[in-house]
Amino acid sequence: MFSNNLKTSGIMFALMSAFLFGVSTPLAKYLLIEIEPLILAGLLYLGSGIGIGIILIAKIILAKPNSMEKINYQDFKWLLLTTLLGGIIAPILLMQGLVLTNASTASLLLNLESIFTALIAWLVLKEHTSLNLILGMIFIVAGSIILASSSHFSGPNVIGMILVVAACLAWGADNNITRQISSSNPYIIVCFKSLVAGSINVLLGLYFTKKILLTTPTIFKALSIGFLSYGISLVCFVLALRNIGTARTSAYFSSAPFIGAILSVTFLSEPLTFRLLFACLFMAAGVWIHLTERHDHEHAHDELTHEHLHFHDEHHQHKHLSSDPQGEPHSHLHHHKSIKHKHPHYPDIHHRHKHS
Repeated sequence: MFSNNLKTSGIMFALMSAFLFGVSTPLAKYLLIEIEPLILAGLLYLGSGIGIGIILIAKIILAKPNSMEKINYQDFKWLLLTTLLGGIIAPILLMQGLVLTNASTASLLLNLESIFTALIAWLVLKEHTSLNLILGMIFIVAGSIILASSSHFSGPNVIGMILVVAACLAWGADNNITRQISSSNPYIIVCFKSLVAGSINVLLGLYFTKKILLTTPTIFKALSIGFLSYGISLVCFVLALRNIGTARTSAYFSSAPFIGAILSVTFLSEPLTFRLLFACLFMAAGVWIHLTERHDHEHAHDELTHEHLHFHDEHHQHKHLSSDPQGEPHSHLHHHKSIKHKHPHYPDIHHRHKHS
């Protein structure tokens, strides 16, 4: 029962992450008229760090003692690496690429992030995949290609496209590294990553940019977009990684262009074309294939001691100390005994076993 809840919440978090990030590319392209790429990359992440930091402080003040996940000292090496790749290198590459190519081309190319993420998860981390997952991703990416095929590709700058592809590769590696710490507090992860990356990028922008003219409304716009499209989106992405694994999270995340198209028709009064409907059909089919995936076989859990937010489901039947927090869900250090059983499951933090 709880496995199904994990799957449902993981899918919702992944789609919310895609929704928020999907609208960021055209908005960032618009802001590049007023802000230099390096500074914009920094402001987006600073907005993420400031906003998530405020939420984190509020959660610490309002939460019951020991009811929140922490972050282990050993996780900081992964946190620093994900900050470097996903917080500094990737956004700089994307902003520079957006200067040299149009937003629709960049949006199409950003689908490669999901492909790179899934490939690294399958080939390097040996995360289990299935025919459903592969077919669903093919349908979603095909829908994205159809969606963007009406864009004008006359003379796009090849260097700009290469920079966007390089950003996708950096984010693909970043997503898989983030999986290593996905059981830790997502707000701490995002706040640390965003504040460090944002500060470094802004400082680099100020150093390399000769002429800087920024108005308060422009800065506020960049910070607001960063909070929603990078901050909240990344928190949702980490929670999705925790519940459904890297490859499946990236598969749902590749629906971002589909979500952007719906928003364009609904709020920007753009025409509802046959091309758009055809793309929606492909992408909806891909999401449906993922939703109907069922992975069920006998599997073994090795002994494991870790800490994360949890309920007392079939995987959490442990004893408590008097110092452990009351109520559910709660977070404390707990031990999993070795167990072998069979039930529907997905590559969440408790199901990253090998497959024959």
